[in-house]
Amino acid sequence: MEPDRLNSPSTFTMDLEVLGHELQFIQDPNSKHLGTTVWDASLVFAKFLEKNSRRGKFSPSKLKGKRVIELGAGCGVAGFGMALLGCDVVMTDQVEVLPLLMRNVERNTSRITQMNPGSESFGSVQVAELNWGNEDHIRAVDPPFDYIIGTDVVYKEDLLEPLLQTIFALSGPKTAILLGYEIRSTSVHEQMVEMWKRHFEVKLVPNSKMDSTYQHPSIQLFIMRSKPPSGYAEKTVEQTDQEADEVETADNKAKVIDEKVDGNAVKVIYQNAVEVGSSKEKGENSSLLGNVEEDCEPVTIPQNGKLTDWEARRYGSMAARLLHDVKIT
Repeated sequence: MEPDRLNSPSTFTMDLEVLGHELQFIQDPNSKHLGTTVWDASLVFAKFLEKNSRRGKFSPSKLKGKRVIELGAGCGVAGFGMALLGCDVVMTDQVEVLPLLMRNVERNTSRITQMNPGSESFGSVQVAELNWGNEDHIRAVDPPFDYIIGTDVVYKEDLLEPLLQTIFALSGPKTAILLGYEIRSTSVHEQMVEMWKRHFEVKLVPNSKMDSTYQHPSIQLFIMRSKPPSGYAEKTVEQTDQEADEVETADNKAKVIDEKVDGNAVKVIYQNAVEVGSSKEKGENSSLLGNVEEDCEPVTIPQNGKLTDWEARRYGSMAARLLHDVKIT
């Protein structure tokens, strides 16, 4: 990526308010690298943190000083969400993305410190190159981390195994993994979920815990931890609020337990295709594996004929994906 491209007419910025801070992210949709665009899952992730930051495991008192590494950071939206809650964040990506990522880090760190001089609520942000599976890059960031985060980091099947091995290398016994993901291919999604479930305790965040505006049926947030040693499987869920709900699955009914972990309810996944959410709550995910047609999603026209900023971004990102590989001659 050439430095002067940041000032080209095709480069534009995206403003986002997070936790009372007006952030501005440069993105380059004309770049050949997908990491130079702000994808919607990162916005959902940042706003999820904001909504759940008043108490519980995502409050500043719990996160202050925690070490976080972001994989496939791109423009850095998700990582700033964690840094604003007091975490020390290392944002990583491939070398081609780093110039734009560093520009966003410098710009927004300056904005935050100028608005709140002397504030101790903001953690820190560093940038590092990390190619998945590269042992030198992994050693350089000094694992293990308290949290590993990422949004829209998987879009092809051949990325799954390198991502898994990198997460293992960066993890410790108590590492939590937070991933945001937009379903674009049902095949990749099914393989990804099955891979997570083989190696981790997987929890799907219900839409009721997401920001009411920044959510979409095809965007899911996962919270994962390493599975406990053999023999402790029956003790993996501490039931502080013990209520059993029956939910529909693709083939039968699966039992899920609403578990309250530090004030944040999540649903524990027991089946390959557990249907989450409620038909009574508008916008809930229809199922874990998602009945989303491969590489497409339905588009609806608002009744008043006008799009909100969020809807405009949604449709714009869909168009960008469709046109990414189109060659104009």
